[in-house]
Parts: sequence; C-alpha cells; structure tokens
Amino acid sequence: MSESSVDSSKRTWLIASTCAGAAGGVAVAVPFVSTFAPSERAKAAGAAVEVDVAALRPGEKVTVEWRGKPVWIIRRTPEQLESLKKTEPQVADPNSDRNAYPTPDYAKNQHRSIKPEFFVGVGICSHLGCSPSDKFATGAQPSLPDDWHGGFLCPCHGSTFDMAGRVYKNKPAPDNLEVPPHMYLSETRILIGEDKKA
Repeated sequence: MSESSVDSSKRTWLIASTCAGAAGGVAVAVPFVSTFAPSERAKAAGAAVEVDVAALRPGEKVTVEWRGKPVWIIRRTPEQLESLKKTEPQVADPNSDRNAYPTPDYAKNQHRSIKPEFFVGVGICSHLGCSPSDKFATGAQPSLPDDWHGGFLCPCHGSTFDMAGRVYKNKPAPDNLEVPPHMYLSETRILIGEDKKA
C-alpha cells in the first residue's frame, strides 16, 4: 500500500466519524433545547381570556381562570352598588392607593371597575392567598358584622371585603383584592389580561 492511500483512508474514516459524532450531538441537543420553548399550556396560562357576560344576571358571579388565578366577574345589583357608599368609611383603602397590587387607573373609583355594574377581580385574598367566599346576602351572619352590606369573607383568617373587593379596616389582609388588566371588546365581552388596544 502506498502512503497516499493510507492517508486517504484515515481521512475518510476521520470525516465519517466526525459527521456521525456531530449528528449524534444534534440529536441529543434538539430535545434539550426544545425544553426551553414554552408549552402550549404555559402559553395559554399567560394569554388573555375573553368572557361573554351577556347571560350574567344582576347579583350573579362567574369565575374564569387567567394565569392560573381565579378571576371573578360579578354583575352587581343597584343595591350592591349603593352599598359601596356605606362601606367606604369602613374599608382600609377606599381609593385603591396601596401599591402591593397596583390598581389600574380605570378602576381607581368607588366601584373599582370600568363599568359600575361589573366588578372584575382576582379571587385571592391578599393575606395568605386563600380564596374568599361569597357573602352577598346582607345583615347579620356568622363571622360577619350585624350591619353587613354584602361582599366576601376569607374563612382562613377572617378578612372581609366589600362588593368592590375593598378590604375592611383592622383585618389580616393588607390590601384590596387585585383588579387585573381588562377591557371591553363590546358591551358584553370582556378581555381579561389586556387593557390596551394594539
């Protein structure tokens, strides 16, 4: 055998083994790199949620999930809206000035909403992350004051919130219920998770 034929066979072997190694490396790397791409479930968890509230009657509530959180949409009755005037002196942050859960400017009002009739809020207590219970009925009830005007009770540690999600004074919860970014796409369709038109 000549020296040049040995070199060419070594060269062929070297090229073949390098190509095989590179192909194996790519085969291993592709599944690893693909784990960095968000799953469809993760994409959906952060996506805005569209809700049709046309069938929601006054005094009713619907719960939807946005970013893994329960978001309440409540169609308040005229009486429930009127009660917000009565509870204003009793709540800790009537103007939603605290910044733990910044309230969008369009919800910095007595009813904490774009349209007074509809309240959109995250149903998680600002104390330890429990989910408050609906206590829409007015008047004396267990664990509630005798002059209760309707709202929510967190059964874990007794925090109470009015019908706008504002926490009462001297309760464990440090802040009002969060108002998520949202906007109206029509008179009865709400988009939760976005509040600016692109």
